Formats: sequence, C-alpha cells, structure tokens
Amino acid sequence: MAQFDYFVVFAEMRTGSNFLETNLNAFDGLACHGEAFNPHFIGFPNVDSILDVTQDARDADPKKLLRAIKKTPELSGFRYFHDHDPRVFDMVMDDAKCAKVVLTRNPVESYVSWKIATATGQWKLTDAKARKDGKADFDAEEFAGHLDALQSFQVMLLNRMQVSGQSAFYVAYEDLQSVDVMNGLAKWLGVNSQLEELDKNLKVQNPSPLSDKVSNFGQMTTALAGLDRFNLTRTPNFEPRRGAAVPTYFASSSAPLVYLPVRGGGQDEVMSWLKALDGAQGGTPGSKLSQNGLRDWMRDNPGHRSFSVLRHPLDRAHSVFCHRILNTEQGGYQGIRTTLSKRYGVSLPDDPNSDAYTKSDHRNAFTQFLRFLKVNLAGQTSVRVDPDWASQVKTIEGFAEFVLPDRLIRQETLGAELNALATSVGVENVPAVTPKERDDRYRLKDIYDVEIEALSRAAYGRDYLMFGFKDWVAA
Repeated sequence: MAQFDYFVVFAEMRTGSNFLETNLNAFDGLACHGEAFNPHFIGFPNVDSILDVTQDARDADPKKLLRAIKKTPELSGFRYFHDHDPRVFDMVMDDAKCAKVVLTRNPVESYVSWKIATATGQWKLTDAKARKDGKADFDAEEFAGHLDALQSFQVMLLNRMQVSGQSAFYVAYEDLQSVDVMNGLAKWLGVNSQLEELDKNLKVQNPSPLSDKVSNFGQMTTALAGLDRFNLTRTPNFEPRRGAAVPTYFASSSAPLVYLPVRGGGQDEVMSWLKALDGAQGGTPGSKLSQNGLRDWMRDNPGHRSFSVLRHPLDRAHSVFCHRILNTEQGGYQGIRTTLSKRYGVSLPDDPNSDAYTKSDHRNAFTQFLRFLKVNLAGQTSVRVDPDWASQVKTIEGFAEFVLPDRLIRQETLGAELNALATSVGVENVPAVTPKERDDRYRLKDIYDVEIEALSRAAYGRDYLMFGFKDWVAA
C-alpha cells in the first residue's frame, strides 16, 4: 500500500521551486500542478483550470481540487507558498497521507533574486541569450518584512509537523543541482523511476555573487549586520501556559466594565473601587461570574471595556514575598514555604515580626526568593508556578483564551486611569481610589539596590521587555 496519496512542496518565490517542479515532472509516476492554490491564479498564470477544476470552483471549495489531485493515477502534488489559500494549509497538515517536501533558500539570495526579477520582468530563463541584466536595490525595511514572513511560516510548519508526529523531506536550493538528491526524493515519495540527468531547459538566472547583484551592497551589509540572525537577544521562555481563570474576573453591575485581575497584590484597591462605583450608581456590588455568565453579561453590555492592572515586577515580587511567603498565616502556602526553606535555601524566619528578624535578614531572604523565582519560572523546580508570582505576560496571554483586556493600567497611575476609564463609558461621580495601607515591616525602599533590581530582571525579563518597565523607583 502506498505511503502517500499526494504531495505538497512548501516553498517561496525565487527558491528554485520551478526547477524542482520541472524535475519532479520528469519522473514516471509523479505530477506537480504548479501553484494550485495561489489566490491570484490556478497552477500557472494564464491557466484556467487544473484537472477540470476551475479557479472559481477551487475558490468556492478547495477540497474539490484536493480530491482531484488525490485521484490521479500518478502521485500528484502542488507547490504551496506562505501566502496561498490558508484553508488548504490546515487540510494538508492534518493529513499524514500528504507527503511534505520543504524547499529552502538563503533568504537574502531569494530576496535579491525577487528584486531583480521584479525590475527586469524576467521570472524564468531558458536561454542565456535572452537574459536581462539588472541589479537589486536593497531595502532594509522591506527585507525585514520578507524575512519575518518566511521565518514565521517555517516555524509554524515545523511545529505543526512536530505535534502531529510527521516528518518532511528537506531540500536546499543548492540541492536542486544534484541528480542524486532528486532521485532520493523520488524514492522517498514511493516512486521507483530514476533520472539519469536533470532538466536542462531552465537556467540559473543570476549566478553572480551578491556583491555584483546589489546596487547598494555596502548599505545591505550594514543593514544585515544589525540583524540578530541567531536570535541571540531572544529571552528563552519555559514558563507554563496559563488558562483563562474566568471565575476570578469581576463584572460591574452598574457600568460596562469588567476587571481581569493579575494576581500578586494591588487587586484589593481595584475591587474596592468597583464596589464603590456600583454603590454610587445605586446598584448592588458586581460579582465574579462563570464563563457563560460573563458571556451573558458581555452581550447585555454592548460597548463594555475590559481592563487589567500591571505592577512593577519587583514591587509585585516583594509584595508576594511579604504577604504569601513571610506571612505564616497563609495556610495554602505553608507547603511552599517549607520547600523554599529546605530545598531552595530561602532563609525564612519562624516569626517575621520578631526583633530577631532584621532588615539585613529580610534583604537576604528576599534576594534568595528572587533567585528561586528565576528557576521556578523557567520550569526548573518541582514547585508550581503560582498565579501570585507568574509573569504578567503569561497571565495576560491566558486572558486571551476568553477575552483580552483592551486597557492595561499601571499601578502607579491607578487613580487617574480608572477615573478616565469610568468616565469614558459614561459613569458620573466616579469614586476615588482608596490606597491600601501597607503593613510590611520592611518596605522595598528599605532594602532596594542594584543587585535586587538585577535579580528581578533575571526572573521577569519578559515582563520588563514586553511592558517597558524601567528600574524600580520608590513611590
């Protein structure tokens, strides 16, 4: 029984896909039908149909053309680029009987080739006498967009094959000149025929080095030097995903406002403000709702606004440390407290209110907690990533599974921003925010220094990056 029913060649413009297709069609038992799902034409420009399926019929139902490709006597396939019909991508990726061939080329080479072809109007070359000379003008911003589109698609393609347990046959642009590689591809597809030589009709259009093909080569090299080719500045992220904790969301009963809390301190002030707002409007305090209940509330409140509050990562971590870890009355954290002390070297006092617990002790214990947070958020401990100290980025990503906050408010400007938000939805006589008195024995400003800031950045690098947090400043 044949392993594959059909095949797809994942490629991009100017990667050599025409040459690959020509050689695939030279094998007995293989047929490639061009860019079958290009949204602007079907198969090739100036072609009306493929296998008696017209472009209109394909656009109305792409499965019709897929079925026709599967039914051919030979093993048929097509070329697919990242901007082709997205409906087809899911269909082929979910089908293990579809063979995946991935053709790649150095993105700078493909970009320059595309620029030259655009300038000369010559997209194929069969006779060197007809070759049109031209040079590419390198546009750094345009290339960045080209590179991002290609890389994003390749990452998505790889991930889809990984999670579905599939593999692909990878072909580099340079491999296209190897008859052995082409014969190996045919074997992998399940075809017994072999080629003695490659097709000689299509010619390489621009065999010169890049320095001869780019008019502003110096500018190009300078621009490329600024690209992080190896993604060295990426912040690795192994923190577990967080789901949408809808029962913790709070919907107002008198205003079209819904609060999506980021745990870790600061929620009490917002909850008190919302309840005061409902009371001032003559309503009863709003409540936390189920998913269905919140959907009903959203339908009943057109124009509603959802919001969340961000807090400086260091201030948030210190608040959690004081109120969840140091506070021995927090029963749900007793197990974590014990583990932090015994396994992760966090020097926690038996009684944080004792005179024996000094400011120096507090600083030492908090820095140890920050070091624990770094490895905990990286998935390197057996301790759960608690919502109180999970990164704010992950928490807000979790919101997206149900509803995204359309306004992110900063803790330091909470009063003014809540007032503006309520006013924007028509609330009059907006109550003031009542600051919550802090009862921490030692405040963050008492122990703050450069080392503590660095430890916070090491633990919450993505929060600092994504939300633009600067070094902490005492209020």
